[in-house]
Amino acid sequence: MAAEEPLPNPGIEPHTPRPTDVDKKAEKRAERQVATFFGLSMICTILFVVAYFALDIKDDPDTIGGLGASNVALGLSLGFALLLIGIGVIQWARKLMADVEIVEYRHPATSSQEDREATLAALSQGLEESGIGRRPLVRNTLLGSVALLGIPAVVALADLGPVATKSVRKRTLETTFWRSGTRVVNDVTGLPIKADDLEIGQLVNGEPEGLVHVPEHREGVTYLEGAALQIEKTKSAVIAVRMQPDEITFSRRSPENWSVAGILVYSKICTHVGCPISLWEQQTHHLLCPCHQSTFDLADGGRVVFGPAARPLPQLPITVDDEGYLVAQSDFNEPVGPSYWERDSE
Repeated sequence: MAAEEPLPNPGIEPHTPRPTDVDKKAEKRAERQVATFFGLSMICTILFVVAYFALDIKDDPDTIGGLGASNVALGLSLGFALLLIGIGVIQWARKLMADVEIVEYRHPATSSQEDREATLAALSQGLEESGIGRRPLVRNTLLGSVALLGIPAVVALADLGPVATKSVRKRTLETTFWRSGTRVVNDVTGLPIKADDLEIGQLVNGEPEGLVHVPEHREGVTYLEGAALQIEKTKSAVIAVRMQPDEITFSRRSPENWSVAGILVYSKICTHVGCPISLWEQQTHHLLCPCHQSTFDLADGGRVVFGPAARPLPQLPITVDDEGYLVAQSDFNEPVGPSYWERDSE
């Protein structure tokens, strides 16, 4: 079926050639301008990497006009790197690519084989008219500026955290805020938990003293702030439960001297994917994770009795201090939270 004739000219002015279409010097000048934008983009990308490593963001951060120098420098350098590539591409399209009017005829639905071949030919023609093959300076600077943009992404990966070597895991993932003599406090009120105040069947959500702020800080206790506080809270949360001592099944994993008068303290972090758990069924001594229904028997060392969790809940060794408050004997003797393939401390 023959294509229909285009509509009559609605009044479009005759095509006016651009200076770069008729003047070789103007064309070369435009080419150098585009390459300059791409080159400046590469310089901005390099400045991003330099600023990332050179500007201090820790104890005494560098500032620019009262703002964090690192944020300002990283934002401006990466922003200009992207902006200059955009400007270069726009200038390339406006001054150097083919400047012709194109008429496209509509077709019912599926194009014919001839139309498909014509489209491929048009794409090839467009690639030729863009001049990318004939303008190595523009092509190479564009490729260089875009390629360098991958460097900030790679450099910024360092902000995801340190490389998880054995020593790094030992002092981060596998260590919590609990120390010998640290009191177990209520995670809401911050008040220390007295052994005599817990009733049979009761469960209390707790934290180590120093992670819950109270109006009057106890002398000699370190209280964390900011990011350090939030990091420790994700690892150190516990639950304290009390049951009849004769209902507890002590084992080599859960020695008898880790409990006080039937009181046991376990990590609150599920060993499956790290959900906080406190759904307590006092008759069966089972603790249920609400995320994926992993169930732990707290009377038997936190053993998994149902669900996808692969490890028992870590138990915190506890005792009481001179005032009768629950305190830790030490940190957990195993990592808390989800399992990970590098785990080698068990």
